[in-house]
Amino acid sequence: MTTSASPGLARFNAAPDRAAADLLHDVCASRAWGAAVSAGRPYARLDDLLAASDAAMAALTAADLGEAMSGHPPIGRPTPGDPTSAREQRGVGDSERAELLRLNLAYQDAHGHVFLICATGLTGAQMLAALKERIGNDPDTEREIVRAELGKINRIRLTRRTEEDPA
Repeated sequence: MTTSASPGLARFNAAPDRAAADLLHDVCASRAWGAAVSAGRPYARLDDLLAASDAAMAALTAADLGEAMSGHPPIGRPTPGDPTSAREQRGVGDSERAELLRLNLAYQDAHGHVFLICATGLTGAQMLAALKERIGNDPDTEREIVRAELGKINRIRLTRRTEEDPA
């Protein structure tokens, strides 16, 4: 884990409030999460930013989680033109796409929201297995799994954003 301030972290810390809010909204669609993370600026180290992200995620209400999930496309159907969505779902092969979409619809019927998983580094088969395993979860169990998955996604996205070279 990065322990000192990178140039990207320094830029985030120095960004005007609106620019920081926009960056955070690209990471997570929850306004409550973004406000909590932004309020902690400046961060001395990436680890501090990630800890603030984790704390903000833990504090989200069910409505806040719903807002956060609204920023995620269904697994198997990345948002067209969105490189982040495409990168995160690149493990989904054509052979798995139709089954993922079919099961995602059943999951949405059961849980009222899109199936959410930190897809980075997972194969389509692993995502299918997780979807099949989680589809029968009760709402409270699934909400906490979604919270954990969102936390992983946010950590990956924050790390990428603060380590990017703008040049």
